[in-house]
Amino acid sequence: MSTNPRETLDRKLHQLLDDVLVLGSMVEQALLKSVEALKRRDLVLAQNIYNADIRINTKRFEMETEVMVLIATQQPMARDLRILASTLEVVSELERIGDYAKGIANICLKMGEEPPIKPLVDIPYMAQITTEMLHAALSAFVSGNVEIAQEIPERDDLVDGLYNQVFRELLTYMIADPSTIDRANYLLWVAHNLERAADRVTNICERTIYVVTGEMKEINITTDV
Repeated sequence: MSTNPRETLDRKLHQLLDDVLVLGSMVEQALLKSVEALKRRDLVLAQNIYNADIRINTKRFEMETEVMVLIATQQPMARDLRILASTLEVVSELERIGDYAKGIANICLKMGEEPPIKPLVDIPYMAQITTEMLHAALSAFVSGNVEIAQEIPERDDLVDGLYNQVFRELLTYMIADPSTIDRANYLLWVAHNLERAADRVTNICERTIYVVTGEMKEINITTDV
């Protein structure tokens, strides 16, 4: 094995970025399966997702420890230091998205055998878009693709639109029949978790731009009114 400091740092950075993709895959699957459990009323799957959140947390803490060791022992500069600092932020965002998946699984468990007040169509679509955004954002982060990182947040508007649609529809149910309030609130929380997860994907995209350009700024999406 090479003892060249540059080669050692490059190898460890490569492994760290591979681990980002591993953690990202764990979170993507948790998010999709939590909504699948809700849609199928699969309480066993929901419980498994809830319990498995500790694996996501453990992976995050292991990666944070590795980053701190690299900063302390390798004395990274410039872009290398930006990669390490940004990785800390990215794994934190991933852990929080994992918490949203755990939250959805918990809602499924709280609902028990009681079916949702309406067929789930928009919510699974929100989950699909959000996980696609997340997958693309992590690929852009690892490869340093600024163009893709700048484009991904545009899809957040679609997630926001679906959330607003779900909110209006569920509000109509609650007004028409107050006995549906609890079930409607459960679904509102699910939609809210997915909307927040998409917002965190934008944060990851901003970190990609920072790594490549050295400039930290919010991504401003221009939409037609």
